[in-house]
Amino acid sequence: MKKVGLFIDTWYPMVDGVIKVVDNYARRLTRYCDVVVFCPETRGYSKEEDEKLPYKVVRCHSLPIIGYDYDLPTPVLDPVFEAQVLRSGIDIVHIHSPFSVGMAGVLYAKLHKIPAVATLHSQYRQDFEKPLHTDVAVNVAMSGIMRVFNACDECWAVNAGIKDLYEADYGLIAPCKVRLNATDHRPVEDPQEAARIVNETFGVPADATVFLFVGRINFIKNIDFTLRALARAKELGLRNFRMLFAGRGQDEEKLAALVKELGLQEEVIMCGLTDKPMLERLYSRAKLFLFPSLYDANSLVQIEAACQGTPTLFLEGARTAATVTPGVNGYISAPGEENYARAILDILADEPGYARVSAAARRDLYLNWDDVVRDVYADYCALCGEGPAPERVDRMGLLYRRLREQVTQAQSALEGISGDLDGIKELEEYLDSGLWLKDFEADERGDLPRDIHRDALTEDAVYNLLEDIRDLRTLMNRFVHATARRRK
Repeated sequence: MKKVGLFIDTWYPMVDGVIKVVDNYARRLTRYCDVVVFCPETRGYSKEEDEKLPYKVVRCHSLPIIGYDYDLPTPVLDPVFEAQVLRSGIDIVHIHSPFSVGMAGVLYAKLHKIPAVATLHSQYRQDFEKPLHTDVAVNVAMSGIMRVFNACDECWAVNAGIKDLYEADYGLIAPCKVRLNATDHRPVEDPQEAARIVNETFGVPADATVFLFVGRINFIKNIDFTLRALARAKELGLRNFRMLFAGRGQDEEKLAALVKELGLQEEVIMCGLTDKPMLERLYSRAKLFLFPSLYDANSLVQIEAACQGTPTLFLEGARTAATVTPGVNGYISAPGEENYARAILDILADEPGYARVSAAARRDLYLNWDDVVRDVYADYCALCGEGPAPERVDRMGLLYRRLREQVTQAQSALEGISGDLDGIKELEEYLDSGLWLKDFEADERGDLPRDIHRDALTEDAVYNLLEDIRDLRTLMNRFVHATARRRK
């Protein structure tokens, strides 16, 4: 597979979880193939910033939506964009939203008979209920987006809860599996130094208990609930704490007014947008990540918090909490501000229990994008028809045996090995790709048949074979020139 097309209905400089997912996919997929991100023009974007990215960005025209952070993509009104899509030569389509740009991706896949994948990032019924008001209108909108998802060859849900929601309530009939999100954050090397920097930067007392929220400042995330629960916890005896909000959004003024109304001016700190190193320090400094959102499907911020060993307190019924085992690697409160406030106090009162949950959060919930995208690329290859693992391993094992024999008898087999350059190239590409590791892990689990040739799964042996071939090049002038020509 040579080129992947990622389709999304919003893009930088807007920042949200889905944009960060696609950006992390694109950056890491460039290690394996060419990548093009198809997206709309968004407020404040610049071509210069797009060109700094390590992958190609193709934008379509869009219209601003009054009262919202997002813009309305209009690819059907942009013939230049449509021409670029048609000339893209992509081998697989991966949509991250089911609206106009995502629909363009699925249409391209159907016209060119290539695979289409969709990631199920959001609870769309919630998105529609607020602006559409009536069940009839919501059902019509849901029917439209589900036609897009059901037209895909495979859908990836961001956790088991979202998979169940789409299959049981939304009418998903396309094949679906769980593909978890991850983060590019790393644990801070010196938590004490990280805490010192946060304290100095944001005026946090060194002995204060810190709670944190990271994301869009939007009441749809239930951040007003967080403030009211903290106000109640303060009434119940919570002292010397700070609630830090890191992010920007349309409800900043409403949040500030609520802070004043609840008398939390001393406790609440607005951090604004911060860079990744500062975010890592904020997560490390926080005792708890407060995330009572019932809107999010699988937020990246809870994974970022887990990276630093900071557990998240969710609210019962949250789909985004599907990866968490309550009391083991995170916390889930019963509904209501009173219950949430008491949950905070109970967690703080059980320091040994908190220490266990903190360690388990990092152990169980922290995933790195490098590992996730390696598996994503292997799945792309499988969807593009590169063959199931047993046949591939058998073919690579046979290649190894054939090439091993030829190199051992290099002087007499010069003609034979120079005629097998395609096999060498295929073996090299197999070892360098994510497929080798995927097949190795499958073999370790005993998933592969015992009667196939598995020689190529011995990494040292394959590396030694390829090194022997390189050493022989000084003696085999014809072989050297032929290899050089094929690699150009």
